[in-house]
Amino acid sequence: MPTSKAQNNTKIAFIMLALLTVAAFISLGTNIFAQDKASPKTGVDRVIAKTEDWNGKYDISVKSFLTNIGKSTGIYKMIHRATAEEIAQEEAQEAAQENAMAHADDAFSDRAPGWQYVIMIIVGFVIVWLGAAKGFEPLLLIPIGFGTILVNIPGAGMGDAPDGMLHIIYSAGVGNEFFPMLIFMGIGAMTDFGPLIANPKTALLGAAAQLGVFFTLFGVALMNLIPGLNTDYTILQACAIAIIGGADGPTSIYVSGKLAPELMAVIAVAAYSYMALVPVIQPPIMKALTTKKERLIRMDQLRPVSKTEKILFPMMLLVLTILLLPPAAPLIGMLAFGNFVKQCGVVDRLSKTMENEMMNIVSILLSLGVGSQMTPEKIINTKSIGIIVLGLVAFCIATAGGILMAKLMNVFLPKGKKINPLIGSAGVSAVPMAARVSNKVGQEADPSNFLLMNAMGPNVSGVIGTAVAAGVFIATFAGL
Repeated sequence: MPTSKAQNNTKIAFIMLALLTVAAFISLGTNIFAQDKASPKTGVDRVIAKTEDWNGKYDISVKSFLTNIGKSTGIYKMIHRATAEEIAQEEAQEAAQENAMAHADDAFSDRAPGWQYVIMIIVGFVIVWLGAAKGFEPLLLIPIGFGTILVNIPGAGMGDAPDGMLHIIYSAGVGNEFFPMLIFMGIGAMTDFGPLIANPKTALLGAAAQLGVFFTLFGVALMNLIPGLNTDYTILQACAIAIIGGADGPTSIYVSGKLAPELMAVIAVAAYSYMALVPVIQPPIMKALTTKKERLIRMDQLRPVSKTEKILFPMMLLVLTILLLPPAAPLIGMLAFGNFVKQCGVVDRLSKTMENEMMNIVSILLSLGVGSQMTPEKIINTKSIGIIVLGLVAFCIATAGGILMAKLMNVFLPKGKKINPLIGSAGVSAVPMAARVSNKVGQEADPSNFLLMNAMGPNVSGVIGTAVAAGVFIATFAGL
């Protein structure tokens, strides 16, 4: 049957939209982020701090970007012998990071009025209610809510240094990369990469969902321009905030620890809050961007994936990370380790421990630690509220990015091989919450249409994609 005029127009519209997006990114990127010492601090040329000394090094240019990324690869580091200057720079960077961690709470040192603690206690009870009564990810929200209530009780001192229980939990594992690494290990042991292996093109949906991560960098620049807010986010803080768009709490904590430890508390709270609220935030966006006909699309059953493929996948993923993006190796390495332990089948005791006991214990401690940061000093201020707003925008754009990529792919896929755009929303790395939401919204349109396994492909690729985005940010900006 010949292609209709409407179908041709749709193809042209999508292609033009993609080209315009790329053109806008390349043409505007340098102007938004680059700063010039000689120019006055006005307009978009002076909106992101810590970029004054770039001198073109980090400007958005395909050549310079690839050169800088190339120098951060494992291949380059294996064949390149570090000079004394590079070693000194790396040591200075580590010292600066430790100093920032030690003084992370200085910006919130003033004690808030008592009524603000009452507000935060009420917020804590609301969070518990959402988890217990409404069923919104109770495994996350209930301990986060209790952490919020307990840390704000006047005179209890549960969040006070050095002996408060919640302070000890936060310092021991949340304020560094320990708990996030354990969580990634557990996620690896719980994850089946079979749907992604069986349908590799769904990895594009996970990649498209990272649009929210990178778009938020521009959102930070725009927020810095708003008169009276006095946010003054730096480029390092912008990168840490942007990762919230991936809906990945452990990765957000890891990146903020590397780039912006002073904002780790509020970033962790925002990231885990949006992870828990996936069932609330995503469905309206999914329904707004899809038609009833698109939501009714049925997808083929996935092919069986052999045990050999499942065993080789985490090892290949780890090797590629070692060679191409070492800064992402801590996250992807733990993910690959947990998944290999699950798939190899010779250490079931370890696999079951990672999936169950370890994951449960770490989740409790991590969630309590996140809740312990919900104090008025850290939450009720312009900068923190800006982070919460930007994180929500990033998450919404990430959801939309995955859906729109699925619609774009459908323009070129033959009839009978179309992708249900609802699974594109699962490209955010909230595993398996986002996949379950895709399946739920699909079944609202057709109760006999099961999208869960197809949605797991973009969902697990989103985990990898967010870790890669984190690695790119760390590789590019950690030396500033």
